Amino acid sequence: MDFASLIFFFVIIVPSSIIHEYMHGFVANYFGDPTAKYAGRLTLNPMAHIDLWGTIIMPLTLFMFSGGRFMFAYAKPVPVNPLFLRGGRISGILVAAAGPFANFATAAVISIIMRVLPASAFTSVLALIVYANILLGVFNLVPIPPLDGSKILFPLLPASFNSLKEGMERYGFVLLLTFIFVVGFQWLLPIIFSIFRLFTGTASPF
Repeated sequence: MDFASLIFFFVIIVPSSIIHEYMHGFVANYFGDPTAKYAGRLTLNPMAHIDLWGTIIMPLTLFMFSGGRFMFAYAKPVPVNPLFLRGGRISGILVAAAGPFANFATAAVISIIMRVLPASAFTSVLALIVYANILLGVFNLVPIPPLDGSKILFPLLPASFNSLKEGMERYGFVLLLTFIFVVGFQWLLPIIFSIFRLFTGTASPF
């Protein structure tokens, strides 16, 4: 990823992460939890979602550590109160899945547009939008707290896994940093590029 691609990617991934968080709040509100709405987070206004570490510092750090091969950003997590959710465990899983689903849906729609247009600088930008949203969707499905993957998987595990879940939730941030900076992007890139190829018919946006 060259510097120009980095700028475009950064501009793209921040709004994509905001859409991701907005959908968590939207689905939670649909199932009866107005917490995000009352907190002023049920909006696409970037100022309500930007997180200094997750939206600005971490993406730039990841870009440098990965030699320009990997960047990830997240917006400020939308507050959800499971006690308000209708449908219990299933609604909680759907709220967690809403963010990654929004990113994959965005990637799918943009890839359709990309396929019908002739190759140009504009389709290159569309390819970055597809890539950024696939990256966000895949990364958030990793089952390490506080990522969405843990909120989807953990409610489905039997009680015998409770101690493991509690340990991972206690040290989730450390586990997540280890995953990101030590092995994460190397394991995820083949998956991300495979989905990108499936959506767009091309191997890479770069």
